[in-house]
This record gives sequence, C-alpha cells and structure tokens, in this order.
Amino acid sequence: MTVKLAAAEWMLEGETLEEKYAFALTVGFDGIELSGKGDGVFAGRAAELRAARDAGVQMPSAVMHLDHFIGDFDPDQRRDAIDQLKVLLTTIGEAGGLGVVAPHAFGLFSKKLPPFTPPRSDEESRSLLVAALMELGAHAESVGTTLFLEPLNRYEDFVVNTLADASWFVDQAGTPGVAVIADTFHMSIEETKTGDAIREAGSRIKHVQLGDSDRLEPGHGHYDWDDTLDALEDIKFDGWLAMECGLSGPSAEVLPLVSKLLKR
Repeated sequence: MTVKLAAAEWMLEGETLEEKYAFALTVGFDGIELSGKGDGVFAGRAAELRAARDAGVQMPSAVMHLDHFIGDFDPDQRRDAIDQLKVLLTTIGEAGGLGVVAPHAFGLFSKKLPPFTPPRSDEESRSLLVAALMELGAHAESVGTTLFLEPLNRYEDFVVNTLADASWFVDQAGTPGVAVIADTFHMSIEETKTGDAIREAGSRIKHVQLGDSDRLEPGHGHYDWDDTLDALEDIKFDGWLAMECGLSGPSAEVLPLVSKLLKR
C-alpha cells in the first residue's frame, strides 16, 4: 500500500495553499486537508482552490466545520446542515478533491452522560440519517465527490460510534456518493480490535483520519499503528490518511516523525 498523507491546512507553514503544499512536501506529506467552513466561507474560496489545483496542489478532502449537523434535533438546523454540506461537496470538487468528512452530530448528545435519554427515539434518528445520506449521496454523485460519514466516540455522538455503525448507514443509503471514514482516535475508544473493525468495514472505507490515543499526532500515544496499516493493506485501501489531531510541537519537527512512522 502506498501511504498518502495529508495535513490539516492549519498545521502547515505558509500563507497561500501553494506555500503550504510546498512546506508539506518538505516534511514528508503529500497533500492538504482543507477546513470546510460554512455560511459561504468555503464556497467563497472556489477561485483560490481552482488556482491551487491548477498549480498542482493536492487537496483530497475537507472537514465540515459548522456548529450544527445533519443529526440536529432542530428540523431547521438539520435542513440547513444538509444544504450547507451540499455546498461543501460541490466546492471540494473545485479543488480537485475527493470528498467531505462529516459526522452525524458532534457534541449534540451522549447517552453516556446525563440526562442519558435523547429527546428523539433511536429509530427516528436512524431514519432521518438514512434519508439525509441518500439525499447527500445523490448530490455528491452528481458533482463527482463523496460524503465521508465519520463515526465519533460515545461522548461526542449518540448514533454513529463505530465503523460497523457507519457501515450500516452507508449500506442503507445505497449510493456510491456516501462512504465510511475511519478516524483512529475515535477507534481507539470504540473498537475492541481496530484491525478487525477495518477489515469488516472493508471497501466502504474511503478515507482515514489520524490521531493517536491522546488525540495528538501518530506516535505520541499508545495506538497500534502497525495493526491499522496492516488492516488497510488487507482491504487494499488506496485513499488518503489525513491528520485530524493536535500536535505536540512545531509542525516542522513533528510532521517528519509522523511521515517516517506511517510510511514504513
């Protein structure tokens, strides 16, 4: 397996995307994961993204950075999140990218914290999420991109916590416009055996995000990276591994160590 590494744009030195990409190459990285801000901010960067794309900058993905999500309890907020995700999915195509990472919800509710019982039944939450994924998947297909559904740990989401959970929803949506993203930090909390979970999700996994057990860079915690890399090789994963974590030091010092660890 050829490991393709992307760093979050905030991690990279430089003012422009071209400068950030040049820095990424010097520290053993291959691309940039963009910040997908809503309310027209990301869409407003379309010309910048096209110019960077034409200059050879690799920008495979963006992360949805909104304060509400497609699993919101408020119908208007849920509708707005779906509509904004469509804009992000269209805009990442302007960058020559593959897709947008989005969870069902982030920090909205946890069944492991008081009051423990969400204000909506699990059945309704699942039904609403499947419907949203079908709609978003159809849009993603129409613009040539993919929605990467991200499982979050039990304290950050109440519906999609494991790769098996995400795989079920992707299967129910039944569209190639929706796929699973495996985030190693969340996997370190939720998966009993990370390698087996990756193998079971198999080809549904189209993107990976990186964070060690302490949510800092790979190699800083106690996550078993060989186990994950072996499993990704087994499923013939050919996508990108993108940094979604904090850094324990300056990028110029930390990122080369990550590249050495993962490009074994």
